Amino acid sequence: MNMNTAPLVSVVTPFYNTEAYLAECIESVLAQMYQNWEYILLNNCSTDQSPEIAQQYIEKDRRLRLIHNEQFLTQVQNYNHALCQISPESKYCKIVQADDWIFPNCLEEMVRAAESTSNVALVGSYTLVETRLSHGSRLPYTCHVIPGRQMLRRYLAEDLAVFGSPTCVMYRTSDVLARCPFFDLESPVDDIEACFHVLQKGDFAFVHQVLTFNRRENESIWSKISRYNPQLLYSLILTYRYGPKLFTPAEYKELLHRIESAYYWFLGHAVFEGHPRVFWEYHAQGLATVRQKIQRLRFAWYLLKALLDLLGNPKATLGHLLRGYARNNF
Repeated sequence: MNMNTAPLVSVVTPFYNTEAYLAECIESVLAQMYQNWEYILLNNCSTDQSPEIAQQYIEKDRRLRLIHNEQFLTQVQNYNHALCQISPESKYCKIVQADDWIFPNCLEEMVRAAESTSNVALVGSYTLVETRLSHGSRLPYTCHVIPGRQMLRRYLAEDLAVFGSPTCVMYRTSDVLARCPFFDLESPVDDIEACFHVLQKGDFAFVHQVLTFNRRENESIWSKISRYNPQLLYSLILTYRYGPKLFTPAEYKELLHRIESAYYWFLGHAVFEGHPRVFWEYHAQGLATVRQKIQRLRFAWYLLKALLDLLGNPKATLGHLLRGYARNNF
């Protein structure tokens, strides 16, 4: 790609106490084959050596900027604040979370995909999650650019999770700056909702290569939330919020019935796994963001079905209970 005409990419890394991973993250950006970028590092009042680590790199490359928050922000607030710092002259915006990193060809391949047609709003790729591949694995290799609304329909109807965390995607800067705040402060699935927002009017491009590394096993917010098995909750929230806009009434009714049934089947079995109170509070709070509550009669019905299912297979029941206990206590 000709760097004289290559579009500017704003790379953003908000960080808080990530001294164990920050240098690896920054070096992955510095190692990019694509060279027309700016890099904003936003320190959220870290109390470890993260600011000093960032400062060492700032002194070596003028494309890096280190900004310090005057007061501590929540993670989503901090991400939104970081995005407000990007240059309006950039064409694309790439978040690299402080405990993640990107492969050397990441920016080059994502920009190439974004530039392949005139209306790409979001670019995704395969990502390496610790030691396994994730995201987009069921997207045919022939699919490179897909109309945004079609992609969203497939995301909901086929459970085609191609977006991943913010590290896994690249946004169009004009979409980021046009929406303030970019990430919804009230949504438990703010990163996916941001993708849904930009794809209402733009297209989705997918690079069939592993371009990003996503860390999940450290003490991240995701590692804590994952104990609540939130995927079905997220699917239900997105279906409530966007399903009526993307599907016909008949299609939406069928989709909602399928996802609600799977969700209540999960909740029914969750009763016998010994989840703490915070598990149920998390699900109640998530449903409240779309003005929904756990439906008592439906929950009771699936609780009965779960009980009959477990009683019918005592060996599997014992294993199920032991796994649930281990997951919630270790």
